[in-house]
Amino acid sequence: MKLLDGLTLRKLGREYIVTGDGPSRIDFSKVVSMNGTAAYLFEQLAGRDFSLEDMVALLTERYDVSEQTARDDAARLLENWAGAGLLG
Repeated sequence: MKLLDGLTLRKLGREYIVTGDGPSRIDFSKVVSMNGTAAYLFEQLAGRDFSLEDMVALLTERYDVSEQTARDDAARLLENWAGAGLLG
């Protein structure tokens, strides 16, 4: 899977929001916001193909979490990104 091209992550206070810098298919009638962990994954994965396993590896390398916790959190984040139309 891959994040859509033309998306930019911007910091707004303590959270991050995704904006479209080009003709992307994202529906901005809903604001897409992320916490620091989701933003870290977004930055690491933008512009390349990735899998759930890639996300799990990034989380376990950076944070002190079990592989199962990382997998559960990454799967939930992927569902959120798919629901928001961020994946292509």
